[in-house]
Amino acid sequence: MPKSTSSRTPSSRKPLIYGAGVVVAAALLGFVSYRATAPDHSASSSSSSAVADVTADPDAGVYPELAKLARRDAGDKLAQGRVDAPVVLIEYADFKCGYCGKFARDTEPALVKKYVDNGTLRIEWRNFPIFGAESEAAARAAWAAGQQGRFWQFHRAAYAEGAKEQGFGKDRLKALAQQAGVADLDRFVRDADSSAASAAVGKDQEQGYGIGATSTPSFLINGRPIAGAQSVETFTRAIEAAAEKARNTEDAKGDEDAEGAEGSAK
Repeated sequence: MPKSTSSRTPSSRKPLIYGAGVVVAAALLGFVSYRATAPDHSASSSSSSAVADVTADPDAGVYPELAKLARRDAGDKLAQGRVDAPVVLIEYADFKCGYCGKFARDTEPALVKKYVDNGTLRIEWRNFPIFGAESEAAARAAWAAGQQGRFWQFHRAAYAEGAKEQGFGKDRLKALAQQAGVADLDRFVRDADSSAASAAVGKDQEQGYGIGATSTPSFLINGRPIAGAQSVETFTRAIEAAAEKARNTEDAKGDEDAEGAEGSAK
């Protein structure tokens, strides 16, 4: 994948201090991001490695500090799925990124159908524009579409096959908003150019750089970093492992509560 043309380069950002483990996780995610997008590494080899790692030890490579980055905000217009879903997938992505488009078209719909619809998974989007001015304009436009409840429709239109080749100039972004069913296009234009849009995108961008993301797409699944447009199988294994861990944690908590209640009754 080509290097970012944005002035906001990963090297200019320091990892955010969520805890000691984040420094390790940031280094890991940066390294894996490079490997996942390096020209000499095929998607199949990257995916096989990631699947093997998850299968071998579901707890390995999971960072509790990163899991806390899930917002679980019912008012989050750039998220889908139940707020109390046991698994949260956070995606850091750029609308000019071809690999992000591949994930959006080939993998995400299957995850939504299998896990979001049954309440297992919540997907939270983070705008992470790294390819220059058009990337940042598209990110602000996506946020603006979200203010009218049409983020995911805009997301689908912007990641359609051949969409990024048409660029993300102002007229094109407005056309995408119209295609996404944004009702008030004048408001959309104002929102996209607002300081609120810039602040929201900047917040997401700083978080991405802060955890060590160096390329797009980058993901966190309950605190497990995954980089690149990996196969459906890779994401399925990671989600299943996270869901199983969440179930076991909930069962253990239930047993402790039951024992506590029994002890109080004596």
